[in-house]
Amino acid sequence: MSLLSQAEITEIMKRWQAENPEPASELEYKNAYTLLVAVVLSAQATDKSVNIATRPLFEVADNPRAMLELGEEGLIPYIKSIGLYKNKAKHLIGLSRKLIEDFDGVVPGEREALMTLPGVGRKTANVVLNVVFHQPTMPVDTHLLRVAPKIGLAEGNTPEQVEASLLSRIPTEFLQHAHHWILLHGRYVCTARNPKCSECIVSDLCKCYNEKTR
Repeated sequence: MSLLSQAEITEIMKRWQAENPEPASELEYKNAYTLLVAVVLSAQATDKSVNIATRPLFEVADNPRAMLELGEEGLIPYIKSIGLYKNKAKHLIGLSRKLIEDFDGVVPGEREALMTLPGVGRKTANVVLNVVFHQPTMPVDTHLLRVAPKIGLAEGNTPEQVEASLLSRIPTEFLQHAHHWILLHGRYVCTARNPKCSECIVSDLCKCYNEKTR
């Protein structure tokens, strides 16, 4: 798939910005710690299923110390409806302990520090940096990995390649919100099955759509 020009990328970003000026995470959270917990839980799970689980969880554990007091056995009943809940429970207790021991219970605002926490990879760290610390990061999930090359916004076959391509090609003024726009586009419009091309506000610029309709 060929790449869009800088002018075309800017036009797509302007359209998404006009439609949704302040996109937000669909994960529910109270603070930096609860967002971190929610993102860890969201791996291979829907935001909706995570929100259902975390609403009662965050009433009793919205900080690392409270989570440690809950412990794995106390945590599991809250997250049992989410896939891989046993591993995720271990990660959440481990990262809570490390936050207390190494960061005075405060979620750090640096990618390298975040990635020292159990269960926190580059994508999770990028989400926290973008949503909480308002850094222009590019968390590449399954939606971005599929949609960005399809439209022509980026090239690459791995999250790292697509992340680097997007960061180098999207104008700085749009970077703060770009990942949310692409994610939401993939989740609700450019779906993996039966994409809603007739409803898409960027179909006239989309490389995939234009190649199909030639």
